[in-house]
Amino acid sequence: MDYKKGRGAQINTHNRFLQHSYETEDDYLEFLRINGEDTSLERKTQYLEVFPKTILNKVTSPDLRGEWSMNPYQGCEHGCTYCYARNSHEYWGYSAGSEFEQVILVKKNAPQLLEQAFQKRSWQPHGIMLSGNTDCYQPAEQTFGITRQLLEVLLKYRNPVGIITKNALIQRDMDLLEEMNRWNLVSVSITITSLDEKIRRALEPRTATIQRKLDTIRMLAGRKIPVNVMIAPVIPGLTSHEIMNIAEAVSEAGAHFINYTMVRLNGQIGEIFMDWLFRNFPDRAQKVKHLIESCHDGKLNDSEFGRRMRGEGQFAEQVKQTIKLARRKYLKPVDFPAYDPNNFLRVPKGQYKLF
Repeated sequence: MDYKKGRGAQINTHNRFLQHSYETEDDYLEFLRINGEDTSLERKTQYLEVFPKTILNKVTSPDLRGEWSMNPYQGCEHGCTYCYARNSHEYWGYSAGSEFEQVILVKKNAPQLLEQAFQKRSWQPHGIMLSGNTDCYQPAEQTFGITRQLLEVLLKYRNPVGIITKNALIQRDMDLLEEMNRWNLVSVSITITSLDEKIRRALEPRTATIQRKLDTIRMLAGRKIPVNVMIAPVIPGLTSHEIMNIAEAVSEAGAHFINYTMVRLNGQIGEIFMDWLFRNFPDRAQKVKHLIESCHDGKLNDSEFGRRMRGEGQFAEQVKQTIKLARRKYLKPVDFPAYDPNNFLRVPKGQYKLF
């Protein structure tokens, strides 16, 4: 079967919440081939507007910092094959596979919802994670600009935010980030999984190139904006050997800190990732599979709080110690300025100017 270039998932897994089965895109393409029809046109990304009633999500996981998160988009065109957020697409009636990166749900009213939340007297200023699920700077942001509008609201009310992204599009918003940093309102995490561009293109096909990510770190650090790097996820036998090299590269670019997560293939992600793995790296696929299982008590996933993000066992311990060594060797200890809730402004309703 043909390989869909520029896409991560090569299959459309069944939605566990749907009682009735459906034909996948691959089934349809096979039907067209049999009947001599043209199959050269790839299915384009579809953007659908949705109308949530709230934009802030309460963070209840003890594995995550912060109290709130928000996501201007559901689904992600970056196409990372390992992405834990794929399963959330099933709640909307879509597949965690190809549809996750081809059907993007757009929350155009997100900035208005955020402002409504800030105007409530019950709101207490807390750090908000942008995004906690799908990337707020994915390709859709070039079209809709919702993330920039959210940053404008955050700056207007001086509420702190932590941003995590794999996309160099964040460079567009340096003016807002610099202003927010004057009030100790922002920190940024850039995710780098590998320094091998061949692996990056296959693993997360529509993210920024490695060089663009490093350039983004330099730009943030040059403007004194706190910037971390997430080596996430670490994939045993595929990217795990790169930890020290990544740490050195990001340190030279100006990153202040590194952190990591171990790959875990929850829900439908196991099927999606394994299909991708055997297609792209058939020579080492079994080894990678067994190493992942060794980190999660013989399974591809562990959902236990406190353990799921790091894994356990001999290989997971090796990764943990390698990260510690990398921090000591390449990263200088830096104390980030704490968010100051006293900077929060209770802007009267109807006042729309930033300053």
